Amino acid sequence: MLGPMNTSTASLAPSAARAAAPALTPAVVVAGPPVERSGEVLTAGALQLLAQLHRKFNPRRLELLAARTRRQQGFDDGDLPDFLPQTADVRCGNWHIAPVPHDLIDRRVEITGPVDRKMIINALNAPVCAFMADFEDSCSPTWRNLVQGQINLADALDGAISYCDPGSGKMYRLGQRRATLIVRPRGWHLPEKHVWVDGEPVAGALFDFALYLARNHEALARARTGPYFYLPKLESHLEARLWSEVFAAAEDALGLKRGTIRVTVLIETLPAAFEMDEILFELRPYVTGLNCGRWDYIFSFIKKLRNRREYLLPDRSQVTMDRHFLKSYVDLLIQTCHRRGAHAMGGMAAQIPVRDPEANTIAMERVRADKLREARAGHDGTWIAHPGLAPVARAAFDTVMSGPNQLHVQRAEVAVRREDLLRVPGGTITEEGIRNNIRVGVQYLEAWLRGNGCVPLYNLMEDAATAEISRAQLWQWMHHGARTSDQQQVTPERIDRLFAEELDRIHQEVGAARLLGGVFPSAARLMERMIKQDTFDEFLTLPAYELID
Repeated sequence: MLGPMNTSTASLAPSAARAAAPALTPAVVVAGPPVERSGEVLTAGALQLLAQLHRKFNPRRLELLAARTRRQQGFDDGDLPDFLPQTADVRCGNWHIAPVPHDLIDRRVEITGPVDRKMIINALNAPVCAFMADFEDSCSPTWRNLVQGQINLADALDGAISYCDPGSGKMYRLGQRRATLIVRPRGWHLPEKHVWVDGEPVAGALFDFALYLARNHEALARARTGPYFYLPKLESHLEARLWSEVFAAAEDALGLKRGTIRVTVLIETLPAAFEMDEILFELRPYVTGLNCGRWDYIFSFIKKLRNRREYLLPDRSQVTMDRHFLKSYVDLLIQTCHRRGAHAMGGMAAQIPVRDPEANTIAMERVRADKLREARAGHDGTWIAHPGLAPVARAAFDTVMSGPNQLHVQRAEVAVRREDLLRVPGGTITEEGIRNNIRVGVQYLEAWLRGNGCVPLYNLMEDAATAEISRAQLWQWMHHGARTSDQQQVTPERIDRLFAEELDRIHQEVGAARLLGGVFPSAARLMERMIKQDTFDEFLTLPAYELID
């Protein structure tokens, strides 16, 4: 169990924390601005757990991030991802994951969204099986968002959450029936600059995980559920192994039975697609399934193969899930999961309900077709971003599924090779595709810098993953001098012209006051810099994080 430790919760500026942390060693330094009720989640026990996990596992985390850099250098030099020969015995072995908890057996529709109070209430009340409360791609990691999000989740689990809309006066409260709660912490690559241990910033992943687990594991047990998590952005089974070791250490520290923590892993990076069996194997006491994180996966495909002209992708709108490389990824995930007794979850539908009846009919039909495709392929469930999509998604899966899941669909006929996962889809790069990427990227970044990580734009719900596609495509097209469908080259000068024209369009859409004031200029400058610089930022959220709080 955890022992005593010296803890400082003074409200220091980040710069002050850098100076103060070494003098307070060994101590936890909380350097975020004041947040009401923060003491309810930034407890001594939670910070003790965080410090223990940081000291034990942060060196390994940093080693694995360095390994990502080395692996990327290999891709830049001409290597291609492949199935690992050294783990062939794991892929061929006859093993299964631990049995799935009772409240995760049926997951046919899951809703995802950020951790603000209104979203949490609406999502837990929605006619879905589970709600993934997101500290990652749909959450801008301002200190207030992160701490208030933890408070909101604790209130929800205590049954004490409510929200009064300041505009309408409408009151939101939890109903009697509630979706199963799952939490997504940040990825291994993201720091939490407001909390320092022994002079080092902690990992955002460990901060989100430790605070939620420490505060809520007893309430979850009383509710006959458990601490369930989604794990994002893994690139290897060694990164999954690190999470498994973190879980075991946390369970030991809190006196929890082994396997109390259960997780679903998002397969949303290209290297991870070649290590699905290995990731399940490393997490087998904890894992319940894998999820097709389609948008991040497309981004990762671009990012990992960014220096290879032969891997240029067409407009984002043309990169649909029926393309061979994405269909192969889906088929392999379903086959791998069901062979091991794990759920195979489908991806996010980016569409949202819109007010125009004709446009809404088109959007709902696209959602229906997408969810039918997933169900017929053998998925056990899917993701939506808006409660209004729940009936459409549910009906699609109910049409195909007679039971709570499709673990019996083994997909024995699937034989996916490396070439299948790397086949570039045909299509065109268009000027409208360039323009749309500019508009989406700039407006998403502007919202993110204001503290909003989930943004409806042009009838689609955009989060960090879809904005990453926009940013990565622009970088790739310009740096390889790609030609659009009108045979004109994508040059820096053309990007400059289109960038200026699209900022004018945004100006007309949102108004001069917002465009010229606030953080719009910073968002535009950051987007332009990331597109035009020679090096490729691994994640747009890393340089953007320096501009918040």
